Amino acid sequence: MKHLKQFNMFDFERFSKGKVYVCVACQTWKDYTTDQVLGTVVEVAIVQDDTPYKQKDGEQATNLYEKLKFKVSKDISVPINTKVSPVNPICTIYGDYANQLSVKCEDIRVVSTNATSVTITPQNTVPPKPVLAKTP
Repeated sequence: MKHLKQFNMFDFERFSKGKVYVCVACQTWKDYTTDQVLGTVVEVAIVQDDTPYKQKDGEQATNLYEKLKFKVSKDISVPINTKVSPVNPICTIYGDYANQLSVKCEDIRVVSTNATSVTITPQNTVPPKPVLAKTP
């Protein structure tokens, strides 16, 4: 992801201004060491990015189509292809180039629904593949 340092002491509300997040996957969130279930990871794609970034002369950068993972410390069901927003996000910038973002939140708010719901259970940790319409 680009331009994350501009939001250090991360202001997620300001970062999200002009963005639309759409759920693309859900999975169980587990602790790497203990394998204990911590909640749900909701993976989203940024499908609209009208955020004004400070850029160098001639540079054109955006986070359009970048993916984020919203970590929620409870089991939830979020429909795929649904516009969502995190509730009370706490963010951390990390990575060698400060280009990664960790987002933990209390819950996920569904802004609008468009598709199939995926319920997360220990036996169902991978969302089903979407069924494509057949053309005649």
